[in-house]
Amino acid sequence: MFLSIFEIFKIGVGPSSSHTMGPMLAAARFLDLLRDSAFSANGLRCSLHGSLAFTGKGHATDRAVILGLAGFRPDSFDQDRAEDELAQITRTRQLSPAGLPTLAFDPAQDLVFDYDHPLEGHANGMILNALDRSGDVILQETYYSIGGGFVLTEAELGRDHSPRLPTNVPYPFRTGAEMVAMATRSGKSIAQMKWDNEMSAQSHPALAGGISRVWEAMNACIERGLHRDGLLPGGLNLRRRAHRIHQQLLSERGQNLAAPHVINDWISVYAMAVNEENAAGGQVVTAPTNGAAGVIPATLRYYLDHVPLAQPGKVADFLLTAAAVGGLIKQNASISGAEVGCQGEVGSASAMAAAGLCEILGGTPAQVANAAEIALEHHLGMTCDPVRGLVQAPCIERNGLGAIKAVSAASLALRGDGQHLISLDACVETMRQTGLDMSHKYKETSLGGLAVSVPNC
Repeated sequence: MFLSIFEIFKIGVGPSSSHTMGPMLAAARFLDLLRDSAFSANGLRCSLHGSLAFTGKGHATDRAVILGLAGFRPDSFDQDRAEDELAQITRTRQLSPAGLPTLAFDPAQDLVFDYDHPLEGHANGMILNALDRSGDVILQETYYSIGGGFVLTEAELGRDHSPRLPTNVPYPFRTGAEMVAMATRSGKSIAQMKWDNEMSAQSHPALAGGISRVWEAMNACIERGLHRDGLLPGGLNLRRRAHRIHQQLLSERGQNLAAPHVINDWISVYAMAVNEENAAGGQVVTAPTNGAAGVIPATLRYYLDHVPLAQPGKVADFLLTAAAVGGLIKQNASISGAEVGCQGEVGSASAMAAAGLCEILGGTPAQVANAAEIALEHHLGMTCDPVRGLVQAPCIERNGLGAIKAVSAASLALRGDGQHLISLDACVETMRQTGLDMSHKYKETSLGGLAVSVPNC
């Protein structure tokens, strides 16, 4: 399956691509299904299962479902309008989505967190029902939020998916080895091959403009996070730190007093700014998930702001290369914390960022693959254990460290010839197997790890 860069990088809403964006999209899809049906519904009901139930409230899954059933979508999300709509739905116990009659929906009764009946298809499962006036189910669909904002119905999950891009793309690599081999034979970089594949489905202006919008949204998220202060929502009473750290770093500039390792603080603060915005429910770009949304923007800002002779024109090559690696990981393993733990989220993001940075610093295709492998290898086994189910601790700092690892991995790869004991493909497969072996307690359920070790949470 070939994934477009715009499927890896989606402009959406925090705090979670799988627990917020995915359920909102699923609800929107159910509305479309209802509009196309011959049924006249009187009300709606939703049940959340598995990880969506266990950490749904901390990830704002309940809000996402309600807003999705009201007609909101992640890519056009208006936070102020959403707050007004939520208050009205809570008061009236009714939904008024476009193209449908007013529908009964009591959030306290019709949105069920089912902790006892996980669905077989995926850890992130939800069932949506349309009801008649008697309360009988007239339409039902099961959806799975499989990570990165991707949503599949039960039927879609069970069949071989057709490619998202045409099957006749010029460089149909499905593994890291194939990617490097095709680049070597063609004389093209990984970014150039990914560009050519994307051009099979869209025009040059659409592709270039879309990539620019992705980076603009990422960078705008960094800037908002660097300039906002206060407590994050959710009850942990965590204060935003990026603004204060950024002010300290700015005040130290030009004093020739800072140790060289302070560059790590710059990398971290860019990532933390993004993930604080994500934790607050702001607009972010999945990269490849919301929980890992800070790694790639932080690595790019490090390049643009701190690497001598950095070229803004290389941003597209960075993102194209990162998307190529992200597609391989998603296709051959997973980017979902509910499936494989945080190794699939921050680990994947770090591998993607390392590949992108290595590419624009002049790395060969073999070095780019090596950079991705180094970054992913040193996230293997990382659990997803958010405290109180919130995408805050340890997630925000973890993005900073993921970006630092990405920069280090790219640097190490550039000092080698691309040959490495462990291949990218072997590392991706190891991540998949590790995820299968990992206890469900450590896969976005908040039933183990830090989630149960922090006092008073």
